[in-house]
Amino acid sequence: MADNGVNKGRRRFLVGATTVVGAVGAVGVAVPFVASWQPSARARAAGAPVQADVSKLEPGQRLTVEWRGKPVWILNRSPEMIERTKAIEPSELADPDSSVPQQPTYVEGPMRSIKPEIGVLIGICTHLGCSPLFRPEPGSVDVGDWPGGFFCPCHGSRFDLAGRVFANVPAPTNLEVPPYRFDSDVLITVGEDEESA
Repeated sequence: MADNGVNKGRRRFLVGATTVVGAVGAVGVAVPFVASWQPSARARAAGAPVQADVSKLEPGQRLTVEWRGKPVWILNRSPEMIERTKAIEPSELADPDSSVPQQPTYVEGPMRSIKPEIGVLIGICTHLGCSPLFRPEPGSVDVGDWPGGFFCPCHGSRFDLAGRVFANVPAPTNLEVPPYRFDSDVLITVGEDEESA
């Protein structure tokens, strides 16, 4: 049987080269397609949830993530910080029981959080929208008996480590607590509550 002058080596090379080029093309098409499943910058700004890993967040430290174009502070409160915050007299605060709805219904108590040690707050002053400074140490702000918290230097508003506003400052309400949930001990999703998970 004659091979009619067919070069089998060339045929194998062309089939192999075509397969490789086809595979590269398929990957080239698949990558943008899979990437399109991620929320766009516009969707994230509109409120798509964001995840934060708090595994490396030491007690006393704060992590900032962005949700809906706003800074969201995730604070790992030490036992001493929790004790100091709970010791603040209700008369020193404008809304000690969080009567004004600035947080989801499942966030209650003086620490205004699901877990007392992890606080999640929107880092925008409720007076004129400035971003308060994180001053967790007692006496770190020259305003009398400072227990630690957040201080807005623009107009002097003060908030404790649970985001509760002190009395007789320009800010009218506590810092807002966004909807959030714990996906695990170290993963937090900001922008969705447990009910919608």
